[in-house]
Amino acid sequence: MKKIGMVGIGLMGHGIATNLLKHGHELAVLDHPGNQPLDALRASGVQVMSDLVALAARSEMIILVLTGSPAVEAVLMGEGGVLQGLRPGTVVIDCSTALPASTQRMAQAVVAAGGRFLDAPMTRTPKEAAEGRLNLLVGGESDLLAQCRPVLACFAENITHVGPVGAGHSMKLLHNFVSLGMVTLLAEAAACAQRSGVAPEAFVEVLAKGGGGGIALERLKPFLLAQDPSGLRFSIANAQKDLGYYQTMAQDAGAHDAVASAVLATLNVGAEHAASGAWVPELVRVLGEA
Repeated sequence: MKKIGMVGIGLMGHGIATNLLKHGHELAVLDHPGNQPLDALRASGVQVMSDLVALAARSEMIILVLTGSPAVEAVLMGEGGVLQGLRPGTVVIDCSTALPASTQRMAQAVVAAGGRFLDAPMTRTPKEAAEGRLNLLVGGESDLLAQCRPVLACFAENITHVGPVGAGHSMKLLHNFVSLGMVTLLAEAAACAQRSGVAPEAFVEVLAKGGGGGIALERLKPFLLAQDPSGLRFSIANAQKDLGYYQTMAQDAGAHDAVASAVLATLNVGAEHAASGAWVPELVRVLGEA
């Protein structure tokens, strides 16, 4: 069993932490206002710490589940950050969604401090996180992944090695561009359907039986039929951030990004007009009213 430290006990991190405990690992987490309630984790024996240096000093493995590259950089390299307490040989696993260029810099800093690094961003939702059924897209050395796989398998159903350090975060941005792009397209179409007098039930039924069927529609369907946004518990603000990251990656690569620009522009409208913390399915309402 490993002594594991975690930073980022949000909707996804809480499920990861719960499953690590179920498999017998000794877990310490950073106390932070952005965490989900920690009562159940405390009751299960989790150590809650307020000091990143101390958290790093007691951990053989550190898992980050943060909002993006600025947070990852601050946690690792900021004053009183993880690297100031890192033990030789400690593995840092970044499950956040981050810019690949930043990831490569962070990996170099971890190695220079005596540690090892994997980027292992996730797909799926908080439901699968709680069930221990996430998908992980892993960048880094294959031998290090083999060593870490038993721990990752505590909370992931599918673990795919996609290449060297940074490749995991590149693949995550590609995935989120495609998946969020599809949801955004459907949300815009649904808003147009409402303005055009097409019943939501007809919209869903016809698309489901044709080329519009699939996971994106299934995640939007509860909102389209019952105004329930919980089918995709992912905020418009996070979607906006991820598409911005994807566009940066595409531009750095000299890749075409016209569709990404359009998706991001639509998400910008959503972020401007939606309530703080609104989830992506609520784009339908925002675009219908904007």
